[in-house]
Amino acid sequence: MHRRNVLKRPLQAVQRALGQQEKLFSDPPAEQNPVSKYANKSLPVTARSAAGLEPYAGPWEFEQAAHLLRRTLFGPKLTEVQKAQQMGLNATLDLLLADPPLPAPPINYYYQEDPNVPVGSTWVDAEYRQGFDGYRNRSLRAWWVGLMMKEGISLREKMTLFWYNHFVVELIVVQDGRYLYRYNQMLREHALGNFKTLVENVTISPAMLRYLNGNQNTKNRPNENYGRELLELFTIGKGPIIGEGNYTNYTEEDVRQAARVLTGWRDRGYRGQQGPIRVEFRPTQHDTGDKQFSSAFGNHVISNQGETEYKALIDMIFAQAETARFICRKLYRWFVYYVIDEAAEANVIEPLAQLLISSNFELKPVLRALLGSAHFFDFINQGCVIKNPLDFVVSTVRQLDFEMPPADDFVGQYNTWLFLSAEAEKQQMAIFNPPNVAGWSAYYQEPQFYELWINSVTLPYRNQYTDRMVNGIRRQGRTIRLNPLAFVPRVSDPMDPNVLIDELARLLFPQGITEAQHTFLKDVLLPGLPDSEWVQEYGDYLANPDNENLRNAVNNRLQALLRTMFAMAEFHLS
Repeated sequence: MHRRNVLKRPLQAVQRALGQQEKLFSDPPAEQNPVSKYANKSLPVTARSAAGLEPYAGPWEFEQAAHLLRRTLFGPKLTEVQKAQQMGLNATLDLLLADPPLPAPPINYYYQEDPNVPVGSTWVDAEYRQGFDGYRNRSLRAWWVGLMMKEGISLREKMTLFWYNHFVVELIVVQDGRYLYRYNQMLREHALGNFKTLVENVTISPAMLRYLNGNQNTKNRPNENYGRELLELFTIGKGPIIGEGNYTNYTEEDVRQAARVLTGWRDRGYRGQQGPIRVEFRPTQHDTGDKQFSSAFGNHVISNQGETEYKALIDMIFAQAETARFICRKLYRWFVYYVIDEAAEANVIEPLAQLLISSNFELKPVLRALLGSAHFFDFINQGCVIKNPLDFVVSTVRQLDFEMPPADDFVGQYNTWLFLSAEAEKQQMAIFNPPNVAGWSAYYQEPQFYELWINSVTLPYRNQYTDRMVNGIRRQGRTIRLNPLAFVPRVSDPMDPNVLIDELARLLFPQGITEAQHTFLKDVLLPGLPDSEWVQEYGDYLANPDNENLRNAVNNRLQALLRTMFAMAEFHLS
């Protein structure tokens, strides 16, 4: 299977692997949509920030707190921004980088036919049964979206998604939700930990062994898939090409030698296994000969070390300074911007890489330095990121404190989370199924990068989604909608329509609106009417909140305002 051509897989196969019963895409599928003719043909050349990693020493107001949380959460709530503003930058970074307990596993939330997993119980250790993978995959997708919704002020879920985009494993290939659950939890456990340790864990994880054919890699038939991606995508990167298949950072021969090092590993159990999924090392299938690497690695030789030999390979790779630079560039594109000019390379990437090396590849010092830097808070780096679909979908409901079904209504909760997952998939971000082993194109495809999220297929889906969340949709007998009336009391002066508009804009948009935009939005809220009309209508509603006519009158105005704000370009930015 040529993993760079995974986008050509039939849509029906994707839906089957995801456990979908209904068609989510209209024709043509979103995956087949060409790059917009308006997208970049070359990288922007406008000068960017010359600031570096020196600690940010500017004002710490609502705007700065919101910028930090927009990039680190899936849409900050008003209360979270206010809490961060009150705490200060350093205390907020402490909270973002803390290690909360791992979440409980996903459950069987509705399927009555599984005799081994009652409704309300988890399936992650249950025996694989043909026909049960559909409900488990739906449960898995919903569960992760639920974690994005509930995480609070923590960087962990944003980093878990970062690592999933970096160390790609596709559910459509692995075809077992139990494997993907364990893989996802492993990424989450190490999301803020040690990069080198994470690479070691990924290398012999059951899901990765299955996805990149590591469990078929033997001394008599070496398989190069994982060895190649370990070098090209996961650690050191290619560097400039110096010959056919050879790059400054590694050669084709290095790929072959890496594959030899990695021979002999298997995931134990397949379809019938019950209980924790394990891996094992089979010495008889391991290549015990010396592995000679190229001058890119100092002509290093790895001799037989049995089941610990893969760690020697990783040690060799991490001894190269370019490995640290490679991952720091990916972190920069995830959290700051996709253009890394000479100033950013010198003032941010290089010192970050040196910090990563001196910290023995611990991630927290690097993340703290980047997210607390003058460079990160430079105004030119605010509002320049197009939200990825999961960020867009979750932030729409999360920022306005969307009312979820209660915790004991797990059917309602899981169905809501699954709906949000399906909406992100329509916008070309299928959770647990990046398009190929390189991840989502918006984080590596030059020169378009983030612009790939917006095209003639995805933009209508984005607008339809926000409209539906404002208007309300029926799902499994329940109406899902935002409740703007519940949000208004959190505004500092809800009786003043100008304050209402400005504070909503400050929360939803990464940069302030112009006077013309404010006037336009007020005309949406109060078309041709004076401010006193809002004072009268909202005051009447507060005095009689059970009066349906008064409630509808105010709610309709707020819904019109939100539909308009969600449709503005600013809401698509972070």
